[in-house]
Amino acid sequence: MTSLPAKQLEQAAALRSRPWPAGFLWGSATAAAQIEGAGHEDGKEDSIWDAFARVPGAVVNGDTPEVAVDHYHRMPEDVALMKSLGLGSYRFSTSWARIKPGDRTVNQAGLDFYSRLVDELLGAGILPWLTLYHWDLPQAVEEQGGWASRDTAHRFRDYADTVYGALGDRVQHWTTFNEPFCSSLLSYAAGIHAPGRISREDALAAVHHQHLGHGLAAGALRELGAGNVGITLNLSNAIPADLTDEADLDAARRFDALQNRIYLEPLLLGRYPEDFLHDVAGLGFEQLVHDGDLAAISAPLDFLGVNYYHDDNVSGHPLPEGDPGFAAATDREVASPFVGSEHITFPTRGLPRTGMDWEINPDGLRHLLTRLGAEYPDLPPLYVTENGAAYDDEITAGGRIHDVERTQFVLDHVGSVADAIAEGADVRGYFLWSLLDNYEWAWGYGKRFGMVHVDYETLVRTVKDSGLVYSSLIRNALTGA
Repeated sequence: MTSLPAKQLEQAAALRSRPWPAGFLWGSATAAAQIEGAGHEDGKEDSIWDAFARVPGAVVNGDTPEVAVDHYHRMPEDVALMKSLGLGSYRFSTSWARIKPGDRTVNQAGLDFYSRLVDELLGAGILPWLTLYHWDLPQAVEEQGGWASRDTAHRFRDYADTVYGALGDRVQHWTTFNEPFCSSLLSYAAGIHAPGRISREDALAAVHHQHLGHGLAAGALRELGAGNVGITLNLSNAIPADLTDEADLDAARRFDALQNRIYLEPLLLGRYPEDFLHDVAGLGFEQLVHDGDLAAISAPLDFLGVNYYHDDNVSGHPLPEGDPGFAAATDREVASPFVGSEHITFPTRGLPRTGMDWEINPDGLRHLLTRLGAEYPDLPPLYVTENGAAYDDEITAGGRIHDVERTQFVLDHVGSVADAIAEGADVRGYFLWSLLDNYEWAWGYGKRFGMVHVDYETLVRTVKDSGLVYSSLIRNALTGA
């Protein structure tokens, strides 16, 4: 760490002295489709991302997840790397398309891979944190209606039952869905994620059916004996550009509903927001909700995962001339299919940005974590299950990667988690996204989030400065040094 700028060395030293709750969990995260590769080996068939990647223009450079970073074949090496970094937990996802190709019979080779992974993690002293759905629906299920079909929620429950039957004796923490905002609205309304549909009605159906899938799977997991069941949401602070402007206030309200409240309120309060229901009146949403659905969806959670990357500065007016707006296209495009949302824009605030063109505001994470506790009195324990930044990286002649910007991002956001805890937020863990550079969905291999660099030609792994700093923070937090 001697190569770090003096400011970062001082900041890292100060963070080490911050108090952390007993048992605070330090980890990192990945997703099956982004790292595994072996896209059609050992019985695996197409997921929606395999199919979407073949659509001309859908993914930057036509990149596919066929090889990704070859974790399927290099898993023991990657777990050894996790151990060397001192990770206390590893958050990974299982691939539905590998375990039940086409959602037909169980593929034992697929289950065996995850069984070996879990054993490898436990042998290294790393807690497995399993996510059942990180966006890779079997393509055959999509062709039968996908998440727009209620039947898919029941198929998901059966898939969860299968995974628990194989791994439930060793896995303690079960996440049903990762970021349903992305796998419903971005995927079925904006069309920029797989399967690439552009339909308001299908998107709203996907929202509810994924909630229902969560409720059914969570209930099944608990009946089978799972002790820690939760879900992960990607949340944001929707900030009115002008707190005195009615159009800005209303635009922020509408976007907050789409990004946050249509997920939080069914899960935590057993209802959909009234203002959202008004906004989508006439699109058939309320007819999707059957008797008993919300009771299943709102069964108590053992934890809530929070993924945070940026805030959203929201306006109800056109962007000022010359202002390109700060948010990624995903934010702008997801709003556009919905009633009134053509008037939602995202003006820049002059903050620094990541390689994803996302504004950086570390204090937004503190605000979000404390806000959740204030707005939802029965909130379960929180874990920051993703937080990270993409930047372009260069390897020096000495083989080092001095990712100064990402290192600063990590230091600042870990500090914000400590601030939130000091203010009373019940945060019990932090997972840095991502362990490895990987297949970044519709951006292909052009965006690097990893604390470990991957050479996409040789697949050699190299720990970046951000990974070294994060590792030192973990070790010192655990030892109290």
